[in-house]
Amino acid sequence: MKNFLWLLFFLPMFSIAQDSIRVDLSNPHATVYTHLYFLQADSYEPKKAAKTILGLSETTAIKKAIKIKQVLDGKGLYIDVNKISTNPNYKDSIGYSSYFKYVLFPQRMPDIYLEKTGENWYFSSETVAKIESLYKEVYPWYVEKIQNIIPVSGHKKIIGIELWQFIGFIIMIALGYLIFLIVKRIVFFILRRIQHQITKNTNLEVNKVLKKLAHPISLLVSVAFADKIAPSLQLGLEINTWIFLGLNIAETIFWIYVFLKLVQVVMFIYGEFAEKSHGKLDDQLVPILNSFFTGLVIVIGVFRLLILFGVDAATMLAGATIGGLAVALASQDTVKNLIGTIMIFLDKPFHIQDWIEAGEVVGTVEKVGFRSTSVRAADTSVYQIPNSKLSEIVINNKGLRLFRRYNTNLGLRYDTPPELIEAFVKGVREIIIAHPETRSDSFNVEFTGFGDSALLVMVNVYFKSLAWGIAQSSKHRLHIAIVKLAKELGVDFAFPSTTVSIEQFPEKKGLSPKYDIKKDRIDAVISEVVKDFSSENSSNSE
Repeated sequence: MKNFLWLLFFLPMFSIAQDSIRVDLSNPHATVYTHLYFLQADSYEPKKAAKTILGLSETTAIKKAIKIKQVLDGKGLYIDVNKISTNPNYKDSIGYSSYFKYVLFPQRMPDIYLEKTGENWYFSSETVAKIESLYKEVYPWYVEKIQNIIPVSGHKKIIGIELWQFIGFIIMIALGYLIFLIVKRIVFFILRRIQHQITKNTNLEVNKVLKKLAHPISLLVSVAFADKIAPSLQLGLEINTWIFLGLNIAETIFWIYVFLKLVQVVMFIYGEFAEKSHGKLDDQLVPILNSFFTGLVIVIGVFRLLILFGVDAATMLAGATIGGLAVALASQDTVKNLIGTIMIFLDKPFHIQDWIEAGEVVGTVEKVGFRSTSVRAADTSVYQIPNSKLSEIVINNKGLRLFRRYNTNLGLRYDTPPELIEAFVKGVREIIIAHPETRSDSFNVEFTGFGDSALLVMVNVYFKSLAWGIAQSSKHRLHIAIVKLAKELGVDFAFPSTTVSIEQFPEKKGLSPKYDIKKDRIDAVISEVVKDFSSENSSNSE
C-alpha cells in the first residue's frame, strides 16, 4: 500500500519530465525535432507539435503546424535533423542582418524558418502568416475536388502508390510533353525574330543553334509544369524527395545547356560583327571570350548541382576560396599573364597582322592567347611573348603608321661641281614629286654635309603604302630613276677610297673627270629623265 502511494506521488513528476524532454524548444534542432516527431503516424500528438507555434490558439496552431509539414512534404523537402544546429544562440550570418534565425531550406523554401523569442525557438511569425498562401501554391484549389471525385477503387494501392496517383502521374507526363511541343515552336519563332533583328540576315548556322536553344527552354517550361503539378498527386515524402531532386537536377542541367547555347549564339553574332570591324584583335577575342564564358557557366552549374546533393554552400565557397588562393599562389605567372591578356584587349596596343617592335622581338602579330602572344619574325620564326611582359614593355606598332618613312644618304664625289650638285638635288626632288607612291607634300632632299669620302645628299621620303612588299617595289623604282638621273647628268657616286693627286707631272693628265655644267643641258637632262620616269609609272599603273 505504501509503495502504491509513492507511485501515485511520483507518476505526475515522471509525466512532466517526459513531456519536458520531448517538447523541447531550447534550440533549432529541438524545435524542428518536436514538430516532426509529434506529427509522425506512430507518435501523432498534434497538440504537442503545435507548441512550436507561438501566439495562436491551440486549434489554429495545430492547423498551422500540420500545414507546415504538408508543404515541406509536398515539395519533397526532407529535413535531416542531425544537420540542424543545436546552438541555442544560433545566428543567421548569411542574410542581410545577423539575428537569431534559422532557415531550413534557404534555396528552395526561404519563407519557412525559425526565430528565437525569449528563451525558446518557434516558427517565425512570417512563416505562420504565409503558410496559407504557401499551402495553396503547393496544393491548388482543384486538389480537394479531385479527392472528392475519386472512387473507392481509385484508392487501391500498387507497390505503396494509389491507382489514381499512377493515372495522375501519366496524365502529368502527357501534358508536359504536349506543352514541350507547343512551347518549342513558340520559343524558336521568337528567337529567330530576335536574331533577324540583330543580324539582319537568316544565317543557317545561327538557325541551327537557335533550334538547339529552343529545345532546353521548352524542357524548362515542362519541368516547371511538373514541379507545380507533382505535389497535387500527394505522394509520400520519400517519393516526393526523389521526384523533386530529379526535377531540380534536370532543371539545372537544362539551364546549363541553355546558357552554353546562348554563349554560342552571342559569340557567333559577335564574331560576325568582329569580322566587319577594322581591327583584327576583336577576331582573336571571340575564342577567348567563348572559352571564358563556357567555363563560367559550367563552374556555376556544377556548384548548383553540388548544392542539390546536399553540399553546404558556405563550406563549398570557403573551400573554393582557399583552393583558389592556393592555386593563385602556386601559379603567379599564369595569373600575371591572364591580367596581361586582359590589359592587351582593353588597351589594344596592336591588332592581328600588325608589324611591331617589342623589345628585341620584331615581327607580325599572329595570335593573342590566354597566356602569350605569337609574333612571327621576318625569317618566319615564331616568338612566344608572355602577355605579362608584353603589357609592360614599350611596343612600337609599325602597323599604326600613317606612312612608311625611308631615309638614306647619297654620296657624290668630292670633285662634283656645285652646279651639278644643285642640279642633282633638283632632279631627285622632281622624281619624288612624279612618283605615284610617295607623298609629294612631305619630303626632304638636301645637301647636308661632308663625309669621309663623299658629299652627302640626304633623301627623306614617305611611301603611301604600309605593305612591306609594295614599299620595296616603290623604293626600287625610286632608286633606278635616281641612278638614271646621275648617269645623264654625269654625276658619279663616291665610294670609300683614297686618292693621291699629282698636280704636275710631265706629259700626264689628271684622273679627275670633266664635268659639263651648261645650264641648258642640265635643265634638258632633268626634264627628260623626269618625263621618262613619269611615262614608265603611267604604263606600270595601266
